[in-house]
Amino acid sequence: MKLPRRKFLCLTAGAPALSAVSRIAWAQAYPSRPVSLVAGFAPGGGVDITARLIGQWLSERLGQQFVIENRPGAAGNIATEAVVRAPADGYTLLLVGSFNTINATLYDKLNFNFIRDIAPVASVMRYPYVMVVNPSVPAKSVPEFIAYAKVNPGKLNMASPGTGTGDHIAGELFKMMTGVDMVHVPYRGAAPALTDLLGNQAQVMFPSMPSSIQYIRAGQLRALAVVTATRSDMLPDVPTVAEFVPGYEAGSWWRRRTEGHIGRDHRQAQQGDQCWPRRSQD
Repeated sequence: MKLPRRKFLCLTAGAPALSAVSRIAWAQAYPSRPVSLVAGFAPGGGVDITARLIGQWLSERLGQQFVIENRPGAAGNIATEAVVRAPADGYTLLLVGSFNTINATLYDKLNFNFIRDIAPVASVMRYPYVMVVNPSVPAKSVPEFIAYAKVNPGKLNMASPGTGTGDHIAGELFKMMTGVDMVHVPYRGAAPALTDLLGNQAQVMFPSMPSSIQYIRAGQLRALAVVTATRSDMLPDVPTVAEFVPGYEAGSWWRRRTEGHIGRDHRQAQQGDQCWPRRSQD
């Protein structure tokens, strides 16, 4: 039976506030079988880690298994197309990030229309990127890195989870605003990119905080700066790029979405359903 999108939104977005409702009652409504949560990048990266945390949280509260399905490639486009083509029954979810909005402008021809074909369910998190280098790089600050890169043009490899990802765009913005010449090396996810960064096949990266903080805290990577406008509580002693490159700022977000419904349901999603959590007016 096809689950109405409005009912799905109410069930999923309202789950935290209804913990008193028994798992049996929830299972009779939604979900009545396992749900796939698709992540568009390889295991071990920020998208994968977040998907698994969200999947576990939903499984515990809704009484059904949420299975994480990794479909890496094309900066999330392969995963997005797979979800678009899935039955519109609420049992295939996609972890969406800023890379999806980037892809909409970066790629001229896609086999889907992201705005039309994917319907929002809930916001998950906002997070900063971190500018990190392999410890073999002598620079210990952003100004030192800029100076080092300028005397070594084209000799530093900048890793990213893929062309068009937020990590990539953050790095390209840094290159544009500082005038440094670095070689972009795209991977099929943050985990393989970080592996090569740890092995010094790449020298610099702008990964998400969830995917890189364990390496920073262990001293395996050196954090030069966070790329948001203000410092992060997670790394309070690490400055922002903007403290040395005025005007620089980047950030990202992840949201959970389901297969799209075209027409009236899509317009309602844009206008805001009654069960959708909304901020009160200031």
